[in-house]
Amino acid sequence: MAESYDSYTGDETSLHQNGGATASNPSLAPAALSSVIRKKLMGYVGFANLPNQVHRKSVRKGFQFTAMVVGESGLGKSTLVNTLFNTTLYTPKEPLPPSAERSRTVAIESIDADIEENGVRLHLTVVDTPGFGDFINNDDSWNPILENIESRFDAYLEQENRVNRQKITDNRVHACLYFLQPTGHALKQIDIEFMRKLHNKVNLIPVIAKSDTMTDEEILDFKERILSDIAHHNIRIFQAPTYENEDEETITEAEEIASKIPFAVVGSVQQVNTPDGRQVRGRAYPWGVVEVDNEEHCDFVKLRQMLIRTYMEELREHTNNVLYENWRSDKLVSMGVTQDPSVFKEANPAARSQEERILHEAKLAKMEAEMKMVFQQKVQEKEAKLKQSEEELYARHREMKEALEKQRGDLEEKKRRIESGRPLTPDNKNNTGRKKGFLRT
Repeated sequence: MAESYDSYTGDETSLHQNGGATASNPSLAPAALSSVIRKKLMGYVGFANLPNQVHRKSVRKGFQFTAMVVGESGLGKSTLVNTLFNTTLYTPKEPLPPSAERSRTVAIESIDADIEENGVRLHLTVVDTPGFGDFINNDDSWNPILENIESRFDAYLEQENRVNRQKITDNRVHACLYFLQPTGHALKQIDIEFMRKLHNKVNLIPVIAKSDTMTDEEILDFKERILSDIAHHNIRIFQAPTYENEDEETITEAEEIASKIPFAVVGSVQQVNTPDGRQVRGRAYPWGVVEVDNEEHCDFVKLRQMLIRTYMEELREHTNNVLYENWRSDKLVSMGVTQDPSVFKEANPAARSQEERILHEAKLAKMEAEMKMVFQQKVQEKEAKLKQSEEELYARHREMKEALEKQRGDLEEKKRRIESGRPLTPDNKNNTGRKKGFLRT
């Protein structure tokens, strides 16, 4: 193809030599030009390689994941963590003697480990909470755990506010495995209060510890009671997200995982021999062997599938996009920092046009109401002035009427005097003479 391409893109002399288009042979020109254009249009662009680029970048950078385990002592939290990641993160603990002084508060312990699988590096952090629920009075025993989660949010927010944000360490808690005692009854009050305090700060995953102490029927009944209590108290636990255009296999897998919540698990890192000669991870009992990796014996495989294989990235995204953002907004509002919530809305032209139309109509309605109010006020003021003018006119009319009535009365009195022959003015001659006589004397 390269040779033919060069032959078509050569100079005019080469076209003459190869029998190309000339003035004497113009019929070959369309074929030559069409082959050149076809070569250019059928070239591979390459944007379909973007997922591979993201994959290579992620593998180079590595991943960070932080899991928290909460539950009373003796429920097998450390063993389950070691079983989940197939790594000895927790060394076997020696039981404390009766005379040893025990902690009076919930302690927070953090263990870091770098795990690599098929070239993918994962920096794993496991946060343990020894002492939770081990006291007689467990009031506010969840406060140290809540403070630890919020302090990790604070540390991440402080890194975001730096001038140089090239290296941000994500040590936020992405999942919290809450271990429930296999009582077979219902959630205890401490379980309810803990999940109500933390369900909006971390992805809660309820786990029934040591489920091999219960029968299959008891486990099913216990799961129903737990889910009923969770729904009654409006507790939000992590639910696997669903996306559009998913294939049937993925949808079936998500439904199977959701049907196993809360997970009834058994943890063990010991290799035991089964009656049929296999060597598996499990626990040996006089009546048989409980296999950790057997889905017919427990839900450990489904828990590992959700936590690590299928939804680890969803747990990280939900922590960052929902839980952390809600906490961050509340934090900034409490600090007096406000922001227009419309900034985070999706840019949908139709929705935006509808919102603008609604806002414009509301603005017009407000202006119309204000104009009506001003108009009514002006009308009332005008009516008051007209009423005052009317009262003044009535007062002047009464005064003029009274003056006319008085003048009319005087005229009638003069008329009667004239008709009766009496003078209009009183006779003062005698009085005048007396005065004159008085003056003469």
